[in-house]
Amino acid sequence: PDRMPDQLDEFVGKDITILDNRGVCSHAGYCTGGLSHVWRTAIEPWIDADGAGKDEIIDIIRKCPSGALSYVEDGEVKTEFHDTPEIQIARDGPYQVRGGIALEDAEFGTGASREHYALCRCGHSKNKPFCDGSHWYAGFVDDEALTISKANRGPGSGAEDGEEVWASVGTADDFAVGSVNAISLGERQVALVRTEDGFFALDGRCPHQGGPLGEGALCDGALRCPWHGYDFALKSGKGVGNDETAETFQVREQDGAVEIALPQPKRSNWTVSHVIAETLVEWGVDTVFGMVGHSNLGMAEAIRIQESRGRTRFFGIRHEGAAAFACSGYAKATGRPAACLSIAGPGATNLLTGLWDAKVDRAPVIALTGQVQTQVMGPGAFQDIDLASAFEAVARFSQTVLDGSNHAELASLAVKNAIVERDVAHLILPDEVQVIDAGNAGPGRRDGRLSQTAITPPKASVDLALYRISHARRPVIIAGYGAREGMAEVTALAEALNCPVITTFKAKGQISDGHPLGAGVLGRSGTPVASWFMNEADLLIVFGASFSQHTGIESRKPTIQVDFDRMALGKFHGVHEPVWGDIGVTAALFRDGLPSECACTDQRDELADRWALWRAEKEARAARDNGDGINSALLFRHLADAVPGDAILSVDVGNNTYSFGRYFECDSQSVLMSGYLGSIGFGFPAAMGAWAADTGRKVVSI
Repeated sequence: PDRMPDQLDEFVGKDITILDNRGVCSHAGYCTGGLSHVWRTAIEPWIDADGAGKDEIIDIIRKCPSGALSYVEDGEVKTEFHDTPEIQIARDGPYQVRGGIALEDAEFGTGASREHYALCRCGHSKNKPFCDGSHWYAGFVDDEALTISKANRGPGSGAEDGEEVWASVGTADDFAVGSVNAISLGERQVALVRTEDGFFALDGRCPHQGGPLGEGALCDGALRCPWHGYDFALKSGKGVGNDETAETFQVREQDGAVEIALPQPKRSNWTVSHVIAETLVEWGVDTVFGMVGHSNLGMAEAIRIQESRGRTRFFGIRHEGAAAFACSGYAKATGRPAACLSIAGPGATNLLTGLWDAKVDRAPVIALTGQVQTQVMGPGAFQDIDLASAFEAVARFSQTVLDGSNHAELASLAVKNAIVERDVAHLILPDEVQVIDAGNAGPGRRDGRLSQTAITPPKASVDLALYRISHARRPVIIAGYGAREGMAEVTALAEALNCPVITTFKAKGQISDGHPLGAGVLGRSGTPVASWFMNEADLLIVFGASFSQHTGIESRKPTIQVDFDRMALGKFHGVHEPVWGDIGVTAALFRDGLPSECACTDQRDELADRWALWRAEKEARAARDNGDGINSALLFRHLADAVPGDAILSVDVGNNTYSFGRYFECDSQSVLMSGYLGSIGFGFPAAMGAWAADTGRKVVSI
């Protein structure tokens, strides 16, 4: 009785008419989430058919699974969009039916599609058999753990049976009497020995410390390991003079072929590593840079499986340091975390410089490091390093994954810490733990674990800031790297005030140097244009800057500082008005709260004059020939002409960095750099990380 009414509403636009029946909506959210300017929550009329282009609107309507949405084109109502019959189970939601599967004895809503519809699965719908979105209000959640774990194992995985399979390794003539042969059979290494008494096969890994028995030698009728000289009887595999036993396999000659009987691997296809890898994917981590080695094979295999399903991408590197820098570049280009993978010991420590770069520049990164087996951790085994201590300072979150850990939760917390804290998260993966069967455990999910970040500042802070802004004659805006997502609102505020926008070096490119209010970079790597306007300002409005010594923001001038990180406010010295809030939200509140008349003067003409002076000086410098190669001013003038206006520029550390900041004029390029760490070697691997982000933009390493 309290269901939404069965009513078809019509919303007419210039290019398209949208039809909507709220009574059959399943609340999948494709419309409000995909085109919020068309499907508007808490606004009437709730659909604006002119809020986006016709093709964009049609694309969203075709995604609607319930059939509630349709449209009119050339006088014809369009309700059928799918040709292939299929039924999908929506996560925590209804059965989604499409492709014209007939539903008998059901009353479809007015104007609703018969070709695609959504059926209730939670039992709470007031419009059965159709879904009415009640699962969303009832908090219906699937228990996916058993389903996912069983689906990943699949039939015939070998985890339960361990049946023997005969494998041909060649003919008898291929193996001389008295020879020891290393044979690779799938994932197994086998030592095949031929004597006067026939063929014998032993596990290729010495049970003592894993030495290659296939490279050993016969000694008094036994097979001797080349590493430590342990002998093993050919027939039984028992140690001769030692307590170890090597696994043996049956060998036969059949129709001239030599065959070895090997048991199928008694390993799980749903291990601790698989749980972690799938959790990372569920949280949106779809890119991994790293190197595969003996102490991370379990994790590498789980990542390979995800890659084979098209859910993640793995990029092999030649040095782990490049993997960490690539992750940092990826995060700085996208704001999202990637993962870097290493083996134990030196492979893990090679990550540290790149991880420190990410940490001090607040870029989210996840480090996955292999580790020696837990039974040899501590005494000083090969490549045994106390990784927890080694990563303690660089990682905001660092945990060793053990057999009894909640593996999905550790992986979830790692990603959450990386995203929320914009920091490094680290998981230590002991060798044997990686391949332990995960039972019926399922992966972690991000649903409901991350909030919106667009926080509104306190009204009192906004009012105090607006009082200062409205009384300033020469305000200047300084935009830092933390303002990059709110630059549209920051620029709109500057245009309302007719005041210059200076950037920190890390924020170079966030406003075009060709914009009438763009004033270039401040500080050691900056321009005289920026320093002039800061010196002449009577108010600094600072968005998302860290006040580093390199930038040199004048601490004695009246300052309004806005940041979404409370620790950044007044970090090195007091400011007159610290404002805690989202950059874009706060800048918009400042703009909307400006009085009709402000005291500030229009600084555009003065800014244009200052740019003219500086550009004339740059041209003079570019023309100088000291007989000692190309000067920086000339090089960066031509580079600015050569690179696309929307390119991503990854800048390494050195004199090139200073010259880039001073002489290169940005259009709409994004700039990546090793800001606070200033690490040489950042530029090229970070460029690879930005390239792997697949932004569609040209990436240039400088």
